[in-house]
Amino acid sequence: MKNITITLPEDVARWLRVRAAKDDRSVSRWIRELLERKRDREDDYEVAMKRYLARRPRKIDWPGGRRPSRDELYVRTRLR
Repeated sequence: MKNITITLPEDVARWLRVRAAKDDRSVSRWIRELLERKRDREDDYEVAMKRYLARRPRKIDWPGGRRPSRDELYVRTRLR
């Protein structure tokens, strides 16, 4: 494991010590677990995005076999 040094404002450092103590963890462990969760969420997002982008596009079956015109797409009769 690597050690790093960070500089925090006093109020943030105080909050961090209290929060870590409430969770019954050291400050180092609390920060490590926080960063690991963030990394895992980013990894999950990347996997999901790759899975989504690997899917083949679906063919749209237009009613009557034709695409609607631009005007038909933007008809807002319900809003009038």
